[in-house]
Amino acid sequence: MNGLTHWRLLMTASVFCLMMARNSAAEVLHADRAGFVVRHEVTLVAPKETAWRMLVGHIGEWWNGDHTYSGSAENLYIEERALGCFCERLGEVDAVVHLTVTALRRGSLLRLTGGLGPLGLMGVDGNLVFSFSESDGRTLMAMEYRVGGYDPDGLDKIAPAVDATLLEQVERYVRFVESGSAELATDLPEQMAPESN
Repeated sequence: MNGLTHWRLLMTASVFCLMMARNSAAEVLHADRAGFVVRHEVTLVAPKETAWRMLVGHIGEWWNGDHTYSGSAENLYIEERALGCFCERLGEVDAVVHLTVTALRRGSLLRLTGGLGPLGLMGVDGNLVFSFSESDGRTLMAMEYRVGGYDPDGLDKIAPAVDATLLEQVERYVRFVESGSAELATDLPEQMAPESN
């Protein structure tokens, strides 16, 4: 293994460990046949106003396009008002309403109601709540999704998949807020790599 490959492996492992540590408060809090609760908490190295603006105003830049109907996160937007839409454009006229804004305290709390993604096609409802608090220039962002309803196979079966999908979005959001890019750095600039012997 040459020095550059070894350096990349170390950096990838470090990023993975950092993400796991940062999201140690992430879990399925409860799951049974009738519903589930998932929660993720992260501390952001950013003021609360910035964290809020990046969540609400820039969702198309950090959400993973693989989890959209159009295949492009650029089509996502959130209207910052009561009964506003977390929607996705599907061309000039067509669109999908993913969730609806049912509570808004600008800079502190955003509650989105409905079934996200495939849950929108099932007999369920839910509340996806983002809350923000600030201390010493850092922001604690908590995301909780409570889902209830009916599925013949039981909603507890899908809770881990929903949790994993939301965790991915939270991790992308953190990277976007703190670095300006939601993507994981896979290639290091040459000047950062140690010289190989």
